[in-house]
Amino acid sequence: MEFQQAKDFISTNHRAVVNTINSNGYIQSSIVVAGTYQDYLALVSIRGNSSKITNLRKNPKCTVNITSPDWRNYVVIEGDATLIDATNSEEEQLRLKLRDIFKVCGDGTHSDWDEYDRVMKQQQAVIVLINPQKVYGLLR
Repeated sequence: MEFQQAKDFISTNHRAVVNTINSNGYIQSSIVVAGTYQDYLALVSIRGNSSKITNLRKNPKCTVNITSPDWRNYVVIEGDATLIDATNSEEEQLRLKLRDIFKVCGDGTHSDWDEYDRVMKQQQAVIVLINPQKVYGLLR
């Protein structure tokens, strides 16, 4: 499967599970919402100190499984994650990119962008962009 096929599916299916590697070698899984941003799979970790972010800072390899609501169709993306947060981005650029990622992850628009910006900053939100290296799944 090509990423373009996956992009079409992900544009209407945002439920996902991201799998990262813990320091003990076991897999850590988190429920997330996902979308596509340019040529990347995108998600936001609202808490910058979450397990998935801690794991990705040590090892950027991850797998994300995006599924349809009825569980009959799915796409799996394997790749390396790039993290974008306050440590490596200018504040205004990060604020705008967080809004963009919110929109592509299926939530459309926010009822109060100022509140959203405030919460994302307070919780040290991190944007996760995954460069798809392997794409597979089942689309019926």
